[in-house]
Amino acid sequence: MHRLLIATSNRHKTREFAEILGKEFEVCDLSSRPLAPEVEETGTTFKENAVLKALAASKGGPLLVAADDSGLEVDALDGAPGIYSARYSGRDATDEQNVDKLLSELARRNVPASKRTARFRCVIALARSGELLNTFEGIVEGVIIDRPRGERGFGYDPVFVPKGFDRTFAELPAETKNEISHRAQAVRKLAYHFSTLLPPAGT
Repeated sequence: MHRLLIATSNRHKTREFAEILGKEFEVCDLSSRPLAPEVEETGTTFKENAVLKALAASKGGPLLVAADDSGLEVDALDGAPGIYSARYSGRDATDEQNVDKLLSELARRNVPASKRTARFRCVIALARSGELLNTFEGIVEGVIIDRPRGERGFGYDPVFVPKGFDRTFAELPAETKNEISHRAQAVRKLAYHFSTLLPPAGT
């Protein structure tokens, strides 16, 4: 079994990684390392922030570390909230507060439904012992609806309808989301990278 530390304390992200990677991976996160320093996301892109987090978390030993930075880019808002997705309405903002601000901004600009195109973007950085090994990107296109729908998922999932579907990420079963999401795409690229570099699990 391959061991992988996810450089996050977000249990939703950790669960998605584990579900997508499957049983060949033993996934843990920073909740198992309460003394790990918090990394300030000073990058100007998702890739830069993912690399910062992966390198910082991997300096503690030889364990492979994956860190992702992801967010929502709304065309009518010039790409916002972008890298500030998790703190769009403040540093300690809740998902609901961020969604409320997003919808308020779109309403304030009178953006019609036909112009509410958006995408989720995810970049994963893989590191070990303070050295960057590779990065992987996933993107899913969609639109923003005018009010939240669904109870699953997290973040902006209740207002994002992926292209080709009529339900939000928060309404879709986890199995479906884990097939099409931005994180699923990036994680599958990560898993393929593992398959080319590492011996089969258990050997």
